[in-house]
Amino acid sequence: MSRLILGFIRHGDYQQLADTPSAHQPFGLSYRGKTDACLEAQKLCRFILHEGWQLLPHIDCSNMLRSWQTAEIFRVILEASLDLSLSTQSYDALAERSVGSVANLTVKEIEDIVNNDPRYPSLKEGWKSDSDFCLPFQGAESLMTAGHRVATHLNTQMADITRKSDTQLKLCVGHGASFRHAAYHFGVIDAEEIAQLSMYHSRPIFLELLEDGSWQHIAGEWKYRSSAAAIPMD
Repeated sequence: MSRLILGFIRHGDYQQLADTPSAHQPFGLSYRGKTDACLEAQKLCRFILHEGWQLLPHIDCSNMLRSWQTAEIFRVILEASLDLSLSTQSYDALAERSVGSVANLTVKEIEDIVNNDPRYPSLKEGWKSDSDFCLPFQGAESLMTAGHRVATHLNTQMADITRKSDTQLKLCVGHGASFRHAAYHFGVIDAEEIAQLSMYHSRPIFLELLEDGSWQHIAGEWKYRSSAAAIPMD
């Protein structure tokens, strides 16, 4: 039976700046992030063998260091365990939402800049997690726009795969918020679910691309938030 499966993998825990909403921080995985990625990669090996899926040779990832490091950990372990030759390919299109020219500033610094600029009204409460809100700075985008960018990249990548008689798995390592919003654009989750869901570090969510072009969630658990009030950028 011909099946195409996409595996969303959120990068591992990383050395994130406190109170800084930019997900374009250039820092690498923490020790915990590396350890979790190793454990989850080993679990994925066992899952692939159990399901009898064929792993495609190119693992996509974002250009953020933490994403590339996670992809490389998966590549090395999957290669050794499944006796395959794999590669990682990095793409700007898989980045998390950009906050533009205020990247890597703290929440207070960003809000102070807006308050001191007569062109803009004060930022509303909860702006960081509002899917449709875009900061008024050059290069900024909304979470929904970032999700559409990621969804477009993945649809293009999956369309280039020739269906065979078996089940083929494409892995993609990126970021939680843009993956959730991409899943919304795929029609896999509803708008109100975006704020309720998160992703476990390094633990895959599996989506199937059906022959009619629609998507469905087939395996892997979303992480449910205890409160939608504190949604991290990544």
